[in-house]
Amino acid sequence: MEQVRLQKFLSEAGVASRRKAEELIVNGKIIVNGEIVTELGTKVNPDKDKVVYEGRKIKLEEEKVYILLNKPIGFVTTVKDQFDRDSVVDLVKINKRLVPVGRLDMYTSGALILTNDGDFVYKVTHPKHEIEKTYTVTISGIVTKEEIECLKRGVKIEDYVTRPAKIKILKTDEEKEQSRLEITIHEGKNRQVRKMCEAINHKVLALHRSKIAGIGVKDIPLGKWRYLTNREVLTIM
Repeated sequence: MEQVRLQKFLSEAGVASRRKAEELIVNGKIIVNGEIVTELGTKVNPDKDKVVYEGRKIKLEEEKVYILLNKPIGFVTTVKDQFDRDSVVDLVKINKRLVPVGRLDMYTSGALILTNDGDFVYKVTHPKHEIEKTYTVTISGIVTKEEIECLKRGVKIEDYVTRPAKIKILKTDEEKEQSRLEITIHEGKNRQVRKMCEAINHKVLALHRSKIAGIGVKDIPLGKWRYLTNREVLTIM
């Protein structure tokens, strides 16, 4: 097998996303042939070089798996949490090392894919591929048409302006002074949907990701999962 960049190998082996793998390398967490490696340009031959992480030899998984989880609130989307909080990987009990594809914050529920396919992770998480994510969000107050148009066009969040989004009003409750929206975005900035709603002066009361690339979790109970079908994987890839 030809040499590949170390971070790509780690990603394809299901250790972490490519970005997280780069952090592991820089922080001296990866050992190659008995030596700690910290250079991001390092290349390895998966057939010949011995790559070790946390005392375990890393090798490529021959069988790729793709799992759709309906994430409950209270779980973090990391493989290993520094505060020892419950992780989404604890909900999927199979004999494979999986990584979450992208993130949902601890207080957001819904669709989350886990896999051991690094190329798939890159495809779903990189903005240039424009994979749609759909959220149902309950916010305080009654949303106006002007505010909806702002969200559709894009709103300023910190140092960037969000790209155009699809917005649908699902329900307004005058008595409770709440609105429920469906928001579909292509980006995946940190806590983006929450910040978008805050930008139009509405606090998020509940947030649920209902779909990734049109694949929903409506029929999956919270905390449960299923394998993606081959057709669904090909739809995303």
